[in-house]
Amino acid sequence: MSEVSTEIKKAPLKPEEQTSERLKTEKSISSQTVIKLESLSKRYGKLLAVDNVNLEVREGETIGLVGPNGAGKTTIIKMIAKLLRPSSGKILVMNKNGQLQELDGDDKNLIKFGFLIDVPRFYDMKTNQILRYFATSQNYPQEKIDERINELLKLFKLSDWKHEKVSSFSKGMTQKLGIIQAILVNPKIIILDEPQSGLDPKARIEIRRIIRELQKEGKTIFVASHMLHEISEVCDKIALLNHGKIIAFDTIENLEKGLKKKELHCQILNPLDPDEKNEIISKLIDELNPWLDRGIQKDSSKPIEYHPEKREFKIYYDGKKETRGKILEKLITKFKSIFTVISFSQPSTSKLEQIYQEMIVSDEPKINSSN
Repeated sequence: MSEVSTEIKKAPLKPEEQTSERLKTEKSISSQTVIKLESLSKRYGKLLAVDNVNLEVREGETIGLVGPNGAGKTTIIKMIAKLLRPSSGKILVMNKNGQLQELDGDDKNLIKFGFLIDVPRFYDMKTNQILRYFATSQNYPQEKIDERINELLKLFKLSDWKHEKVSSFSKGMTQKLGIIQAILVNPKIIILDEPQSGLDPKARIEIRRIIRELQKEGKTIFVASHMLHEISEVCDKIALLNHGKIIAFDTIENLEKGLKKKELHCQILNPLDPDEKNEIISKLIDELNPWLDRGIQKDSSKPIEYHPEKREFKIYYDGKKETRGKILEKLITKFKSIFTVISFSQPSTSKLEQIYQEMIVSDEPKINSSN
C-alpha cells in the first residue's frame, strides 16, 4: 500500500489572489466609521425588501454586499444614494468634520460619494464630453478637468476612445465608463452596484484590477454583487444578504473558518460488497465514535457515508487536527482485513459558493461581525 499522508496542503494562490492579499495587508484601514446603517428597513406594501439591516463600513475598507437577485442589495444602495427613502432606521455618513451625520436632508457637509447604480446608460456623446459634463455638474475645478479625465482614461485603458461616441463601446467599456464617472471628482467613498454584471471573464478581471487600483489610493469601497467568489478576491469583509437580512458579516477567512465542513475523504482500493456495506459503516461509526460529529451533516442520518461510485467514505468529524491522525490509524489497523486505504484527505479549502448556498437555504445568521 502506498504511503498515506495526513498533511493538508493549501493550494498556492493565483497571481491576482496574491496581489489582493498583499493589498489587504499593506493598505491602511482606519478604525473610523464612514457609513453606518442602523436598523435600516424598506417596505414596498407587504414586501419587506430590506429587513432591519445593521452594518458599519470603516475608512479604507472594501466591503462586499453579496446576495442573490432580489436579496435587497440595490435597494440598500439606492437608499444610501438618496434615491429611495427608508421606511425605518437610519443611514449615518461621515461629514467633513469627521463626525457621523444622518443622511436625511442637507448633505453639503458630507464627504464626497461616487455611485455606480445598475447598468450605466449615457447619452450618445463622445467620451470626453460625457465626463466633462459630469465633472462640471459636480463643481470639479475647471482647470483640473482635462487632466483628471486623461488620468482616469489611462487607468481604465480607454485613452484611445476619448473622442469616440459611447454607442461604439462594448458592454465592458461602458461599465468602465460608469465607474469612471463614479470616481471622477475623487470621492472618498465609492459605491458600486454589480460592477461585473454581464461581463465576460476578461472584462471581470479588468474590473477587479481597477478596484485594486482604487484600494491603493485609500478609497473606501462598498460593492454589491451576486458573484461571491469573484468579489471576495478584492474585499476585506463580506456581508451576505438574503431576503433583505444580513445573515453573516466577516472577513473571508473567518467566514470560511466558521463554516468550513469538517469532513474527511477516505478512498479504498476495492468497492465494498453491497450486502456488507451497512454493517461495515456501523462498525466504523462504533470504532470512530469519539471523534465523529453527528451534527455536521444535516441531510445525513449518519456521520459516515459511503459513495460506491468513488469507492470513498465521507467522514464528518470534530475538525481537530490531531483527530485526523487517530482516525487514519484506526482505518488502517482495525479495518485492514476489510478494505485497503489508498487515499485519505480533507478538502483543502471550503468553497465560498457552497457556503453561501448553505446559508441562504437555512436563512439564519451564523457569524457575527469581527469588529
